[in-house]
Amino acid sequence: MSDRAARIAAFLAHAGWGAATRTPLAGDASTRRYARLAQGDARAVLMDAGDDAAGTTAFLDLALWLTDRGFSAPRVLAAAPADGLLLLEDLGDDLFARVLDRDADAAERLYSAAIDTLAALQRTEPPHGLPAWDAAQLGALTGPFVAAFAPRAGIDPARAAAVPAAVTALAANLLDPPQVICLRDVHAENLIWLPQRTGPAMVGLLDFQDAFLGHPAYDVVSLLQDARRDLPPGLADRMMARFAAATGARPDRLATAAALLSAQRNLRILGVFARLADAGKPGYLRFVPRVLGHLRAALAHPDLASLAKALGPLPEGAAIDA
Repeated sequence: MSDRAARIAAFLAHAGWGAATRTPLAGDASTRRYARLAQGDARAVLMDAGDDAAGTTAFLDLALWLTDRGFSAPRVLAAAPADGLLLLEDLGDDLFARVLDRDADAAERLYSAAIDTLAALQRTEPPHGLPAWDAAQLGALTGPFVAAFAPRAGIDPARAAAVPAAVTALAANLLDPPQVICLRDVHAENLIWLPQRTGPAMVGLLDFQDAFLGHPAYDVVSLLQDARRDLPPGLADRMMARFAAATGARPDRLATAAALLSAQRNLRILGVFARLADAGKPGYLRFVPRVLGHLRAALAHPDLASLAKALGPLPEGAAIDA
């Protein structure tokens, strides 16, 4: 037995789950691994973050903060953050993505619930100590586009190099200061449908350890511009209107912020997918055409003309291969 396997066995034994059977669960683009545990009729999820003690502690702290306020993060059943190990409540298999694959007509109901949950989350005083994503940080986070995507896509290096500063300048002019908690990776594969619960708790939340203070539109854009799936026609516009009504945001200012944050996010996503491909995970490149479509739509906003000019023509998605 390896040292890692021994640590996990000792952790589970101490938590009273030493006799549980383990079934691997699909992970994400990170190095974290998950397994569903079954022991009699009881179920739980093991999160193994390896040597990422800081990320494990962040997940633990945010999970406790969310559940204490009535949101449906997984309850923490046992924790050894120094070892990168958490034992979590099993929220089930009804990821939004799976529910939508079974029943496309559920989209309005699920996305409405998610928007209401985000609005409720943003009405909650955020936890202390979260990093604030200001204009400079938003610009810097497009670095993977410059380093990884632009060379793969044949984008002029000088144009690519101008992107972070262009995003920073626009964010400084168009966005209010960071003010609300943003979970960062809100999309259909990180949300779980829990219709037996009520209110904001109907939406299970996953993958929130990288939460930060940011603009209210950030998670809404993350939800509605999913790199992995298309939304039914008109749904994104209706959800934006629902969010504006729930939060009192001015629709025009919200639309401008959403366009800029869409551009920033999708530039970064393109870079991350290219970086993953460079690391031997080319499967993410199949999402590039959709992400480019989101980026083109964002750059069409008149307030983003300077960024569109700096970037120049974008490549066709089909040209970005492994």
